[in-house]
Amino acid sequence: EVEGFHPNQILSILYPNDPNVHPNMALTTNRLSVDHRLLHHFIVHQILPTGGGYAKLSRMQVFIMWCILSKIEFCFPLLILKTMVRAFSQKKSVLPYGSLLTLVFLHYHIPLDGEVPTKLKKEDTYNKSTLNRMG
Repeated sequence: EVEGFHPNQILSILYPNDPNVHPNMALTTNRLSVDHRLLHHFIVHQILPTGGGYAKLSRMQVFIMWCILSKIEFCFPLLILKTMVRAFSQKKSVLPYGSLLTLVFLHYHIPLDGEVPTKLKKEDTYNKSTLNRMG
């Protein structure tokens, strides 16, 4: 539990003009504003990378959105550590934060010989087309 964070309060922030908002509703991205969709997209691809579908918001994603929108600090290194431990403990998972780790390794001159570089896919960049797909 975090002081000031009330899951029901975030509903009015994420869905400000929706008269059908209620505490037990499913949190879905298709009802978010474009700004909030972009923030959610950034969270699921950069801050809290996850596999699978992105149509529904997890509690942790909602919490991070609340922190960002409310300008509340959170411990990003701890979030990275917990996300990596969770990924390591799952049977089918990829290492999260690959691009971030690569930058850290390069900064500290850690050799990456033998590593196969991966080019960014078209969907990994933000442009007008990306924003149009978000609604």
